[in-house]
Amino acid sequence: MEEDKKVEEKDVEKKDCIIDPVQQELDDLNDRYKRVLAEFENFKKRSGKERETLYNSILSDIVEVFLPVVDNLENALKIETQDLEYKKGIELVLKQFKDILKAKGVEEIPTVGETFDPSLHEAVSSIQDSDKNIQEIVQEYRKGYKIGTKVIRHSMVVVAN
Repeated sequence: MEEDKKVEEKDVEKKDCIIDPVQQELDDLNDRYKRVLAEFENFKKRSGKERETLYNSILSDIVEVFLPVVDNLENALKIETQDLEYKKGIELVLKQFKDILKAKGVEEIPTVGETFDPSLHEAVSSIQDSDKNIQEIVQEYRKGYKIGTKVIRHSMVVVAN
Protein backbone atom coordinates (compact mmCIF):
# COMPACT_ATOMS: atom_id res chain seq x y z
CA MET A 1 0.00 0.00 0.00
CA GLU A 2 2.79 2.28 0.85
CA GLU A 3 4.32 1.54 -2.49
CA ASP A 4 1.06 2.44 -4.25
CA LYS A 5 0.99 5.73 -2.35
CA LYS A 6 4.52 6.57 -3.46
CA VAL A 7 3.66 5.75 -7.07
CA GLU A 8 0.55 7.95 -6.88
CA GLU A 9 2.53 10.84 -5.39
CA LYS A 10 5.09 10.60 -8.18
CA ASP A 11 2.29 10.57 -10.77
CA VAL A 12 0.75 13.69 -9.19
CA GLU A 13 4.12 15.45 -9.19
CA LYS A 14 4.61 14.56 -12.85
CA LYS A 15 1.13 15.85 -13.67
CA ASP A 16 1.80 19.11 -11.77
CA CYS A 17 5.02 19.58 -13.69
CA ILE A 18 3.18 18.99 -16.95
CA ILE A 19 0.15 21.11 -16.05
CA ASP A 20 2.13 24.12 -14.84
CA PRO A 21 3.85 24.90 -18.18
CA VAL A 22 0.67 24.11 -20.13
CA GLN A 23 -1.44 26.29 -17.83
CA GLN A 24 1.14 29.07 -18.00
CA GLU A 25 1.19 28.94 -21.79
CA LEU A 26 -2.62 28.97 -21.84
CA ASP A 27 -2.65 32.02 -19.53
CA ASP A 28 -0.08 33.77 -21.74
CA LEU A 29 -2.11 33.08 -24.87
CA ASN A 30 -5.29 34.23 -23.16
CA ASP A 31 -3.58 37.46 -22.08
CA ARG A 32 -2.24 38.08 -25.60
CA TYR A 33 -5.70 37.41 -27.03
CA LYS A 34 -7.26 39.99 -24.69
CA ARG A 35 -4.62 42.58 -25.58
CA VAL A 36 -5.04 42.03 -29.32
CA LEU A 37 -8.81 42.26 -28.94
CA ALA A 38 -8.49 45.54 -27.01
CA GLU A 39 -6.10 46.93 -29.64
CA PHE A 40 -8.53 45.96 -32.39
CA GLU A 41 -11.43 47.69 -30.62
CA ASN A 42 -9.32 50.85 -30.24
CA PHE A 43 -8.38 50.62 -33.92
CA LYS A 44 -12.05 50.38 -34.94
CA LYS A 45 -12.94 53.45 -32.85
CA ARG A 46 -9.97 55.45 -34.12
CA SER A 47 -10.57 54.56 -37.78
CA GLY A 48 -14.28 55.41 -37.40
CA LYS A 49 -13.39 58.87 -36.07
CA GLU A 50 -10.83 59.38 -38.83
CA ARG A 51 -13.36 58.32 -41.46
CA GLU A 52 -15.96 60.75 -40.07
CA THR A 53 -13.43 63.59 -39.95
CA LEU A 54 -12.35 62.90 -43.52
CA TYR A 55 -15.98 62.75 -44.68
CA ASN A 56 -16.79 66.10 -43.04
CA SER A 57 -13.65 67.65 -44.50
CA ILE A 58 -14.47 66.51 -48.02
CA LEU A 59 -18.11 67.53 -47.63
CA SER A 60 -17.15 71.00 -46.41
CA ASP A 61 -14.80 71.44 -49.39
CA ILE A 62 -17.58 70.51 -51.80
CA VAL A 63 -20.19 72.67 -50.04
CA GLU A 64 -17.83 75.65 -50.00
CA VAL A 65 -17.73 75.58 -53.82
CA PHE A 66 -21.53 75.76 -54.03
CA LEU A 67 -22.06 78.54 -51.47
CA PRO A 68 -21.55 81.38 -54.01
CA VAL A 69 -24.33 79.80 -56.10
CA VAL A 70 -26.64 79.89 -53.06
CA ASP A 71 -25.62 83.52 -52.43
CA ASN A 72 -26.43 84.46 -56.03
CA LEU A 73 -29.81 82.76 -55.87
CA GLU A 74 -30.62 84.66 -52.66
CA ASN A 75 -29.54 87.91 -54.31
CA ALA A 76 -31.69 87.10 -57.37
CA LEU A 77 -34.74 86.80 -55.09
CA LYS A 78 -34.14 90.30 -53.70
CA ILE A 79 -34.44 91.90 -57.13
CA GLU A 80 -37.87 93.19 -58.15
CA THR A 81 -39.37 91.45 -61.16
CA GLN A 82 -42.71 91.40 -62.93
CA ASP A 83 -42.29 87.76 -63.95
CA LEU A 84 -43.69 85.83 -60.97
CA GLU A 85 -43.00 82.45 -62.56
CA TYR A 86 -39.32 83.36 -62.88
CA LYS A 87 -39.20 84.36 -59.23
CA LYS A 88 -40.99 81.17 -58.22
CA GLY A 89 -38.44 79.11 -60.18
CA ILE A 90 -35.56 80.85 -58.38
CA GLU A 91 -37.26 80.20 -55.02
CA LEU A 92 -37.66 76.49 -55.83
CA VAL A 93 -34.03 76.08 -56.89
CA LEU A 94 -32.84 77.92 -53.75
CA LYS A 95 -35.10 75.77 -51.55
CA GLN A 96 -33.74 72.63 -53.20
CA PHE A 97 -30.14 73.76 -52.55
CA LYS A 98 -30.92 74.56 -48.91
CA ASP A 99 -32.73 71.24 -48.38
CA ILE A 100 -29.69 69.35 -49.72
CA LEU A 101 -27.36 71.32 -47.45
CA LYS A 102 -29.59 70.67 -44.45
CA ALA A 103 -29.77 66.95 -45.25
CA LYS A 104 -25.96 66.83 -45.23
CA GLY A 105 -25.79 68.54 -41.82
CA VAL A 106 -24.88 72.01 -43.07
CA GLU A 107 -26.34 74.82 -40.93
CA GLU A 108 -26.46 78.57 -41.36
CA ILE A 109 -24.62 80.48 -38.66
CA PRO A 110 -27.06 82.77 -36.80
CA THR A 111 -26.06 86.45 -36.93
CA VAL A 112 -28.36 89.47 -36.47
CA GLY A 113 -29.15 89.99 -32.80
CA GLU A 114 -26.46 87.49 -31.69
CA THR A 115 -23.25 88.33 -29.83
CA PHE A 116 -20.17 88.53 -32.05
CA ASP A 117 -18.07 85.34 -31.92
CA PRO A 118 -14.77 85.50 -33.83
CA SER A 119 -14.79 81.73 -34.33
CA LEU A 120 -18.08 82.04 -36.30
CA HIS A 121 -18.19 85.63 -37.56
CA GLU A 122 -15.94 87.99 -39.47
CA ALA A 123 -16.49 91.67 -38.59
CA VAL A 124 -16.18 93.87 -41.68
CA SER A 125 -17.18 97.08 -39.91
CA SER A 126 -18.56 98.45 -36.67
CA ILE A 127 -21.07 101.13 -35.79
CA GLN A 128 -21.85 103.19 -32.72
CA ASP A 129 -25.39 102.48 -31.53
CA SER A 130 -26.45 103.15 -27.96
CA ASP A 131 -29.63 101.06 -28.44
CA LYS A 132 -27.61 97.89 -29.12
CA ASN A 133 -25.55 95.78 -26.73
CA ILE A 134 -21.77 95.75 -26.96
CA GLN A 135 -20.54 93.26 -29.59
CA GLU A 136 -24.09 92.70 -30.89
CA ILE A 137 -24.38 91.90 -34.60
CA VAL A 138 -26.61 94.44 -36.33
CA GLN A 139 -26.24 93.50 -40.00
CA GLU A 140 -25.15 90.55 -42.10
CA TYR A 141 -23.30 91.02 -45.41
CA ARG A 142 -22.75 87.37 -46.21
CA LYS A 143 -24.16 84.23 -44.58
CA GLY A 144 -21.84 81.79 -42.89
CA TYR A 145 -22.22 78.04 -42.76
CA LYS A 146 -20.95 75.20 -40.58
CA ILE A 147 -21.10 71.41 -40.32
CA GLY A 148 -21.37 70.45 -36.67
CA THR A 149 -18.67 72.55 -35.02
CA LYS A 150 -16.54 72.96 -38.19
CA VAL A 151 -17.01 76.34 -39.85
CA ILE A 152 -17.17 76.13 -43.65
CA ARG A 153 -17.42 79.88 -44.19
CA HIS A 154 -17.52 82.67 -41.59
CA SER A 155 -20.40 85.14 -41.61
CA MET A 156 -19.46 88.68 -42.66
CA VAL A 157 -21.17 91.03 -40.21
CA VAL A 158 -21.41 94.57 -38.86
CA VAL A 159 -20.94 94.80 -35.10
CA ALA A 160 -22.20 97.46 -32.66
CA ASN A 161 -19.72 98.96 -30.18
